[in-house]
Amino acid sequence: MITATVFNHAGGAGKTSVTRDVGFEFSRRGLRVLLVDLDPQANLSSWLGVRQVDLAQTVFQVAVDGAALPPPVRVFGMDLIPSQVDLALAEAQMLGQPGAHFALLQALEPVQDRYDVVLVDSPPSIGQLAILGAGAADKLLVPIPTRAKGLDAMPGLQKATGLYRRLRRDLAVALYIPTLYDARRSHDREVLALLRENLSPICEPLPQREAVWLDSNSAGEPVGVYAPGSPVHHDVQRLSADVARALGLEWKA
Repeated sequence: MITATVFNHAGGAGKTSVTRDVGFEFSRRGLRVLLVDLDPQANLSSWLGVRQVDLAQTVFQVAVDGAALPPPVRVFGMDLIPSQVDLALAEAQMLGQPGAHFALLQALEPVQDRYDVVLVDSPPSIGQLAILGAGAADKLLVPIPTRAKGLDAMPGLQKATGLYRRLRRDLAVALYIPTLYDARRSHDREVLALLRENLSPICEPLPQREAVWLDSNSAGEPVGVYAPGSPVHHDVQRLSADVARALGLEWKA
């Protein structure tokens, strides 16, 4: 089992879409997938159609008491530990608790034989829940928009990953993922060139095709379910193959 945390401390980078849709493509190809929603905004959960979540179904007790993982929700061939807004209460309760940042890592150990890959959707922050996700990770996946905000986020990303490496000396970024790319815009092309100069390893950009993404989110379905065979689905399939290679997972085309 390999655990990859999808992280960017800035919002709007596409990390939740990457987590959901790459996870689904992994599952379609026979991998046993667990998704963990650490974001109190709970977009990953709602974008999979999982709503009305009780706090006991989240990682709250894992984070504050070192409890075992709660039973997951089965959705689109994957297991999901969902989230909800009150998970934010864990931020304050984790402070000052020795070893709290490794609680998710420890909770995942008993289920190593059940999953091939765990994808953790980290909140857009560098708070306690984000550190919890980093503490559980074997690798980081970092989506970065090909916008000025992507460049502006780079110093913060460097600082955050440096902090995480103090927790886990072997923790590294498996793949940087340029997102929201529109090749028609010179600004996007310039930002992508700068990202390629400064970040490695980096994959081909994920194009901006907002309509299908937004509609699939509203429907609570992965793109591969909502719009199979669409250009967006082909984008997701290519990205999923890139992520699989970066994580050392077997990919069945």
